Amino acid sequence: MDRIQGQAEPVEQPAAPPVPPTTAPAAAAPAAPVARVVTLTAGDFTLTVNPVDGSEIEPRRPGTGGGAPAKHAAAARSARDAAARPPVLPGPAAPAPPLLAREEERERLVRLLGRGRSVRLTGPRGSGRSALLDAVAADCTGLAPDGVVRLSGYGHQQPGELLHALYATVYEASTERPERTQLLTRVRDIGAIVLLDDLEMGGSALDELLHATPECAYLLAATPDTRAPSDDSHLEEVLLGGLGRADCTQLLEAGIGRALTDEETAWAGDLGFASEGLPLRFVQAAALLRQRDERNQVSAQDDDEEPGVFEERPRDAAFVPLPTLAEGAAPAELLASRVSESARAVLRIACALGGELPHHAHLPALVGDTHADAAVAELLGCGLLTPVGARYRLAAGVARQLEEAGFGDTEAEEARTAARHYAWWTGHASVTPERVAAEADAVLAALTGADVVAAVLLARTAAPAFAASRRWEAWERVLRSGAEAARKAGEVAEQAYFHHELGVLALCEGRLDRARAELEASIGLKGALADKRGTVAGRRALALVTDREKAGVEVSPPLRLDPPAAAPAAAAVPASEAVTTVVPKAVPAAPAPAAAAASVARVVPVIGKAPAPTTLSEVFEEAFPLDPKPTVAVPLAPASATARGPVRGPVRGPAAQARRKPVLLAAAGVLTVVALGTVVSLTMTGSDSGAPADGGGPAVSSTPTEGSTDAPGTSTSGNDPAPDPGAPAADASEPAAPEPGHSPEPNQTQRTPSRKPATAPTPPSRPTSTPNPTPPSNPPSPDPKPTPTTAPTTPAPTTPPPTTGPVGSPSST
Repeated sequence: MDRIQGQAEPVEQPAAPPVPPTTAPAAAAPAAPVARVVTLTAGDFTLTVNPVDGSEIEPRRPGTGGGAPAKHAAAARSARDAAARPPVLPGPAAPAPPLLAREEERERLVRLLGRGRSVRLTGPRGSGRSALLDAVAADCTGLAPDGVVRLSGYGHQQPGELLHALYATVYEASTERPERTQLLTRVRDIGAIVLLDDLEMGGSALDELLHATPECAYLLAATPDTRAPSDDSHLEEVLLGGLGRADCTQLLEAGIGRALTDEETAWAGDLGFASEGLPLRFVQAAALLRQRDERNQVSAQDDDEEPGVFEERPRDAAFVPLPTLAEGAAPAELLASRVSESARAVLRIACALGGELPHHAHLPALVGDTHADAAVAELLGCGLLTPVGARYRLAAGVARQLEEAGFGDTEAEEARTAARHYAWWTGHASVTPERVAAEADAVLAALTGADVVAAVLLARTAAPAFAASRRWEAWERVLRSGAEAARKAGEVAEQAYFHHELGVLALCEGRLDRARAELEASIGLKGALADKRGTVAGRRALALVTDREKAGVEVSPPLRLDPPAAAPAAAAVPASEAVTTVVPKAVPAAPAPAAAAASVARVVPVIGKAPAPTTLSEVFEEAFPLDPKPTVAVPLAPASATARGPVRGPVRGPAAQARRKPVLLAAAGVLTVVALGTVVSLTMTGSDSGAPADGGGPAVSSTPTEGSTDAPGTSTSGNDPAPDPGAPAADASEPAAPEPGHSPEPNQTQRTPSRKPATAPTPPSRPTSTPNPTPPSNPPSPDPKPTPTTAPTTPAPTTPPPTTGPVGSPSST
């Protein structure tokens, strides 16, 4: 049979005239996707986020931005609150579990928040903190001028990003990210009730958050292992414990939709004791009982209907008993084995992403099943998922139980699939930065588990979206991960891009040292690639860093100590007449009274300008003074108030000493010449002398005292020549033992032998008046025998004269 039988014959239609190229519609040709170029105001800068060539930063023009934006109206606040909740899942809505045994805590929290007090709600994971926050948020509507603000503290260890999230929620500033000073000024005017779930910070960081927003009342939901707040935070503490036995049974009956049997009631009691009454355990237990009922065909509808040919499970299955107590306490493995295949694939993806669950719109592409988005509702009803802000993640303890069951065996493959999917999705022109920011946690988790190639691609496409959505903490994490992956992969161009973006980010946040380091690294890499346009952009940003550094130095100079307070002086003292005071180290004394310490004597110079020496004797006297110079006493306090004594110092000033320095040098030179001439003269005289005993050297005169007698043969002239060191000694000069029975007179002065004296001379008490005494060449040797000395009134010569006395005469000094 002809396939075209019964059909009308085709009729030829006249061809349409060709359309000129100039009149062809623009939509005829497919347009290339346009890059998302977003311009933001960041403090004093204008930031242009360019996904292709990198971000560009320049100073903000006068008159553009900088003003305080307006706050959201009531209608905008309603849309804001809806966006802060988890998305609505496809399929029939599952009934929410009831809030049991929380009325007392609920009323107390509402009462404290109404008074403007901040409260910290502490409870273990799975105790129902998020459900209680939802009930309190409904009761507090209209109590604050800026309404109720819901924030998530998951993953935030510092208050900076939370303050920016609070600012973006209350104010209409979609293209502005204020600097820290502007941020703190504007958030002080926010008066709202802030519900902060999953708090992870405490101590000084929490104090900074509370002090920055004094007009806000906070309800902080935290776990017991979270860092405690400081004592100055003034937070009310509310503890959230488990449910009682009756409440646990009621929650379990509400979950399965029927009354419990006696066996199930006893099992529920044991489970409540083992799990300490946590509501999450009974939500999961209700899912176990529903699956058991489904398998055991308890429903009357299943008894009336015949088995169908398309049913997955046979109708004649064996009877399923109650779960054991261990399975009820850790039910993740048993629950996962009884859900659909799509739900199990979703669980494997969540395990690969560290517990983060992508938005249900991504699950069909990640799983490969068009109905995979309905698996989220199935898992949520089983208690395997819990809401965290505007998304879902695995409940407490579920990830560990699933990994032990083998769901983490394909972790690397699932993470690589998620990274490639998000790389395509974040770089698509139709995806707004706000949608990318909502998937920030899943994107960061995929970036962590991906290989280096997929990580570079994902970071390159996701970084501009995070920058444009003002999620700069996620932006920095993506850039750092991308820079490390690019370094490992050897992608120099991508590495230069990441360093440039990190430098721009640090410049916007005021971290100038980090900005300079990152920009210099980027400029070096771009120079190696001969990227002129990128090098110019980097140098412009580096010039802004230099300008900010100079401005910072001018505005806030380095810390300097204050100069010491000068003592009051009666009259100015010239610099040339200043006296240098040397304070000796003294023993600490008792503190003087205030009145005595205040009266300090002024330092008065003793000598001023001294005349320059004119003769050689004056030069010698100035250079080598015989008497110590006079000193000046500078009293630091009255004698009655101090115990240190006067402070002495030299009388010469710096100017006088500088003037006399050349004169002293000249005198030293003259003295050196004189000394050399004397040595030469002594040498020549010693060589010309004929007799050893009749030398021509200088002698020292001696004046005998009254009553002294000389021995016969002893010269009394005092001009006897000094002995020659090289001449042999005569026999007559040898010392002999004293004669027996002979003793010297008490006041008799004895002469020392000229050659080898028997005794050592006594140290002189004062020099004689004869100038320039010449020391002997060989000093006298000591004698162990004591020798009587003369009276102390007789001056002794510096050097004993060489004389010759009779044999046996005793020697004395």
